[in-house]
Amino acid sequence: YRQWRTTREDRNSASTANEVSGDIVAIIFGCLPLKDIMRMRGVCKKWREAATKTFAPMTDFSVNNVVNYNAMRVMTITQPNLQQLSISNLGSGHKYIEGEDPEEYMARYTANCTTHDINIISNFRKLAAVLEIENVYLNGRFPFLFDFPLLRELRITMSSYLKFDLGMLSGLPLLKELKLSGNHRVVGNLRSLRVLKDILEEVEISCHFIEGNFMDLADFPRLKKLDLRHTSVTGDVRDIGENDFPTLESLDLPRTVCGGVGYEFQLISEVPSFMQAIYLLLQRTPTLFEKETLRIAFYWRLAGRILECSPDFYDFESSCPFPPFRLQIIQAGSRLG
Repeated sequence: YRQWRTTREDRNSASTANEVSGDIVAIIFGCLPLKDIMRMRGVCKKWREAATKTFAPMTDFSVNNVVNYNAMRVMTITQPNLQQLSISNLGSGHKYIEGEDPEEYMARYTANCTTHDINIISNFRKLAAVLEIENVYLNGRFPFLFDFPLLRELRITMSSYLKFDLGMLSGLPLLKELKLSGNHRVVGNLRSLRVLKDILEEVEISCHFIEGNFMDLADFPRLKKLDLRHTSVTGDVRDIGENDFPTLESLDLPRTVCGGVGYEFQLISEVPSFMQAIYLLLQRTPTLFEKETLRIAFYWRLAGRILECSPDFYDFESSCPFPPFRLQIIQAGSRLG
């Protein structure tokens, strides 16, 4: 009797499970870890179809070896609604296929490596949270990497042979956070980011061939962080008005900007106007600049190079002392006492 009762309950449970629609199963799957979803899809045809509709939870899937690459290849069919993806090197002796306009010498150097198709990630059309490309050999242009209409965050770091232009970011209309670092073949002008004016919240670019004027982003209503320290961007901090960068919380500008970190003055008499500009910015947002950067006055100094030497510059020799001044921003104290 006990065995018969157990069997009947199992049949009733199975019957109830079969009555649940595939859409409901997909919602339930969305609460499970990615590995569990992949296992559950093998139970029956309905669950397999439900898995393809599931929006996987916001967990990072990292493709950093061949095993994970093969898993990703399966997931492009079984789990196309993946939300977050990280791509890095596959390991010794393996590489992704060359893109458009590759560096020929690198293609020859890696000719004996086993190649893998990177284009398959274009099947993840619902990729929405993060796409991270870190320290990976991608040789040439891969336009599909910039064609995810729901993507909110893009990080590309230390991918030296990946070629792209900032203008290609127009294929990411919902992008909120852009982080580019150590990518030597990235080019473009900051003006290209204006297509994302009403969306962008954080911009961190450390790529030497990025140009333009940082003030081209001054009217971005949501921009909270702007870090352009290692770019060739130009401009002048004195041009920042009280209505510019209305939501900015963090600012870091390169030496090519007048008043940026490491800027070189021609005359000491130029300094007060920059000090006043920094003071007004700090009145509006006291935490706008890093404490260390403020402490040493943005590494500002007088031009001392031969071709651009300041007439106010004191050349240090054994018979000549250091100049009798240094730049430092301080907070004025009480006048009492």
